[in-house]
Amino acid sequence: QVQLVESGGGLVQAGGSLTLSCATSGRTFSGYGMGWFRQAPGKEREFVASFRWIGGSTYYADSVKGRFTISGNSAKNTVYLQKNSLNPEDTAVYYCGSANRDYSSDYWRLQGTYAYWGQGTPVTVSS
Repeated sequence: QVQLVESGGGLVQAGGSLTLSCATSGRTFSGYGMGWFRQAPGKEREFVASFRWIGGSTYYADSVKGRFTISGNSAKNTVYLQKNSLNPEDTAVYYCGSANRDYSSDYWRLQGTYAYWGQGTPVTVSS
């Protein structure tokens, strides 16, 4: 059974940095791509960034472009989200998802693309 485990969340001051990790277990290959989404209190889950193993393409939400970087390590079956210049609006529970097949670029921002999800890791940015 495929399982995703997020880690690296916590409390950070505005302007600070944090790196989240998402490790995949239960299969011998990395999958086709992984994405990070977040859900702030009282809001719907929204797309943050995604990483496509084939070709290494990356996609970002406009709100995090230039501040967040997504990357992957296939040997470790792990995807990372480096977050810089954090602000209170980045406060949310961050979830990672894994796709079980490849998609064209339009799909990597959609929650329905991802077949497996982690439990989430909370991030709080204080002002």
